[in-house]
Amino acid sequence: MEYSGPTSLYIDGDWVDAASDATIETLDPATEEPYATVARAGESDVDAAVEAASKAAERGSEWRTMGPSERGELLHAMADAIEERKDEITLVESHDNGKTPFEAGMEVQMVIDTFRYYAGWTDKVTGDYNPVPGKRVNYTTREPLGVTGHIVPWNYPFQLAGRSLAPALACGNTAVLKPSSQTPLSALYYGLAAEEAGLPDGVVNIVPGSGSEAGSALASHSDVEHVTFTGSTEIGKRVMADAAENVTGVTLELGGKGPNVVFPDADLDAAAKGVHYGIFMNAGQMCWAGSRLLVHEDVADELVEKIVQRAESTPLGSGIDDDGRMGPVVSESHQADVLEYISIGADEGATVACGGGRPEDKEDGYFVEPTVLTDVTNDMTVAREEIFGPVLSVIEFEDQAEAIEIANDSPYGLLAGIWTDGLSRAHQVADALDYGMVSVNEYPVTFPQTPFGGTKQSGHGREQGEEAVREFTQAKNINLNIH
Repeated sequence: MEYSGPTSLYIDGDWVDAASDATIETLDPATEEPYATVARAGESDVDAAVEAASKAAERGSEWRTMGPSERGELLHAMADAIEERKDEITLVESHDNGKTPFEAGMEVQMVIDTFRYYAGWTDKVTGDYNPVPGKRVNYTTREPLGVTGHIVPWNYPFQLAGRSLAPALACGNTAVLKPSSQTPLSALYYGLAAEEAGLPDGVVNIVPGSGSEAGSALASHSDVEHVTFTGSTEIGKRVMADAAENVTGVTLELGGKGPNVVFPDADLDAAAKGVHYGIFMNAGQMCWAGSRLLVHEDVADELVEKIVQRAESTPLGSGIDDDGRMGPVVSESHQADVLEYISIGADEGATVACGGGRPEDKEDGYFVEPTVLTDVTNDMTVAREEIFGPVLSVIEFEDQAEAIEIANDSPYGLLAGIWTDGLSRAHQVADALDYGMVSVNEYPVTFPQTPFGGTKQSGHGREQGEEAVREFTQAKNINLNIH
């Protein structure tokens, strides 16, 4: 597929080149061939986008004074526009990121569902009456923040942009979206959707560029009221520091080292399927990947055998012109990083049960074999650090108390999985796990209605559900003395 989609910056309702005329060349990770060239935003382009968003966010602006039901209709129209281009966006995402069309299609559908969900929220952002003493009327309203910045990673470029963009718009904010320079293409389709839906100019602005230049300029901008960032914990700390210059609010969804905890009473076939999906989907490039398998010693050998069989039978490929079910990782440098982690794991005493290298039948593409490491202890590098690739670390435990201790012994706390047929055990362990999300007998799973976020170094704040409405509004208290 030859790319024929948008390649310019989208600022104040216009498609424009970067002020410096700089560009980004993207590569197809499955072929290593150039796929598209897009404009590369610099600091002045970010300034222009924020200025446009600020004007569109003013209290007397069309967007700010628009009735909530009308705003909801526009979000539904954006969802319609995305749905009409679903097949096109799916293939663009696959070529740009490397994930299979099957996975990219799920990503696009999640965005459609998310926009429709938040379209229903526009007339439900309500306030409260506060009972106070004396002859007073006291109430609280929730207002839009103003300009929101959205810094999006390369692993789910379209979905993670929509996940924060939809609630921000639903609450009456305006937005500047900065997609990753590695995967800038699909985010530009939000500009097309905004145009077709009829959103006022300046409400949605899109500025592909590097994190160090465009991302930092957006996070540290004095006219941005809130920044949403999804990515590594290391970069998240920098974004938080940039935002702190202006006391700008942040929502950070960062790294993870998710444990899938399998007890001996679990359905092992279902657990094998869920564990496999939770680490090898999107080639393991997921913050919520179940990268640690904590399994009871009585069933460890049987479960690992089932997972290895699944891993070894997973066809690798783009999924576009072959039967691939797991695509490549995003870049050559990331491929090298993942392979280095596997080597470190072996050096520290882990056993490579399957995979462990580049597939021999793939001359092109940044592929890494689905890898299972056994004999892992929780102090090893592969159990502590986020690999962000198709590498599963298997750790055995003796009893429930030890399983909880190992699961919680991590700097991260995003998503944990529990596999058991015991209802009491499921509740006990879920309550004991220090994670923002816990899923029982399926992994991974989320919905637009449910809060997404973690504890510890996995982030700050929550996305999705009603929690996102609170992230993108601020409370205003009004007191009337009626003596």
